[in-house]
Amino acid sequence: MAKWLENAIFYEIYPQSFNDTNGDGIGDFQGIIEKLDYIKETGFNAIWMNPCFDSPFGDAGYDVRDYKKAAARYGTNDDLKRLFDECHKRGMHILLDLVPGHTSVEHEWFKKSMLPESNEYTDRYIWTSNIWEQPEGLNCIRGISDRDGSAAVNFFSSQPALNYGYAEPKYAYQQKPTDPGPMATRAAIKDVMKFWLDMGCDGFRVDMAGSLVKCDPEYKETIKLWQDITGYLKSEYPEAAMVSEWGEPQYSLQGGFDMDFLLHFGPEGYNSMFRSAEPFFSKRGKGTPAIFAEQYNGYHEKATTGGGLICIPSGNHDMDRLARGRDEDELKCCFAFLLTMPGAPFVYYGDEIGLRYVEGLVSVEGGYNRTGSRSPMQWDSTANDGFSTADKSQLYIKQDDAPDRPTVEKQMLDEKSLYNEIKNLIKLRNENSALHNLSAFEFVSSDGYPLVYKRSSDKQTVYVFINPSDKAVTVNADYAKGGKAIYTLGENGSVKTDTVTVPASGAIFVEV
Repeated sequence: MAKWLENAIFYEIYPQSFNDTNGDGIGDFQGIIEKLDYIKETGFNAIWMNPCFDSPFGDAGYDVRDYKKAAARYGTNDDLKRLFDECHKRGMHILLDLVPGHTSVEHEWFKKSMLPESNEYTDRYIWTSNIWEQPEGLNCIRGISDRDGSAAVNFFSSQPALNYGYAEPKYAYQQKPTDPGPMATRAAIKDVMKFWLDMGCDGFRVDMAGSLVKCDPEYKETIKLWQDITGYLKSEYPEAAMVSEWGEPQYSLQGGFDMDFLLHFGPEGYNSMFRSAEPFFSKRGKGTPAIFAEQYNGYHEKATTGGGLICIPSGNHDMDRLARGRDEDELKCCFAFLLTMPGAPFVYYGDEIGLRYVEGLVSVEGGYNRTGSRSPMQWDSTANDGFSTADKSQLYIKQDDAPDRPTVEKQMLDEKSLYNEIKNLIKLRNENSALHNLSAFEFVSSDGYPLVYKRSSDKQTVYVFINPSDKAVTVNADYAKGGKAIYTLGENGSVKTDTVTVPASGAIFVEV
């Protein structure tokens, strides 16, 4: 694992919605460069940037037209290299979003694969043997060229699936992962990664990493594929980081990834904390951390023995905003948890100020119900909240127009704001070795309110008490006897001889 990941705290940037410097209503690379000092001063030292490659943007850039060319609306390859350099000048790292499972139908690889004459791209994608044959378990596009066959697609019809083979081929068109076509696809993706690593990026977040080899229910062939790719990277670029969108660390870490996310589409533990009918992080106090704790224990054991990290994100471009249905007290409680758990924290842009889900939007660039979580960042009191000088009607996505909408400017000026609470929590994490990414972890109580867990290093032990409910809770805590509170969220919390009182919608961290 790259050394810098041991203290990495990530900020996810959706580039089109972050900061527009040329007045076209869409964010750009220069806009990110302008805000690097803000990101660093908040406490983040690493960035994950969503897809920024040339694309027709039928799926917000997850439909790549050219893997080696920056999207013109964000800037040039030289501008992107300057973003890498500016991050490094500040002691920060940046990951690009790699989409290895499919391309746009406009990619040159796909155009050449459609030709009826055999060529080096004929097997770059999954094509059935004839036009009347549907690919097993996948949707397809057909009748689009003179080539006889149907092309498998991932997700949208504009995203033909790249060919990495089938774990157990059953039909003539299904190739083995080690056949020439799938191996050529693998080599092409390695080449793309090498191109950007040589330019200065620090690694990749890999989109849908577990989906490449088809009909592979136990991921055996997919794991082998990633072991090959990550093995190559680690030999050539030992400080490059690989983060998987897989949601099942027991598989992804075997594949050689440094980190995996707990995600909304994976096992229910993550959702039970934040995005279920009765999540644990709610003042209603009707949720439970038990489901999460049971699953997390298994994941953490795998990560510890496998030398990897588990990431619990505040959200991302595919989820409802963390602020949807929550007030600021509840959000602070969420971050008291997110910023004291092991692994590398990930915070989605705007979550640090409580950016809201914008309701009722028409889909933009394939966003559909996700569009409300992708609205432009709200910086200050100038036009368009400082995001862009464009006319409001020209903004990429409509902004929140509520009179009380949060901005960075307002949050910075309020000592008790969510932004300043998060800034303090990051500082506390950095200053206390027990709270670092790789420090030991153990659940103490995970069957109700409060949630209690132990973090420890060879220098320090800290017990974290989290109580999102609207009632203060007093618990017996012999294990924390003689300890002192190093952080309290909420009012009237206390640490006594053998009890701890955790405030309503609050938290206490006790050092012993």
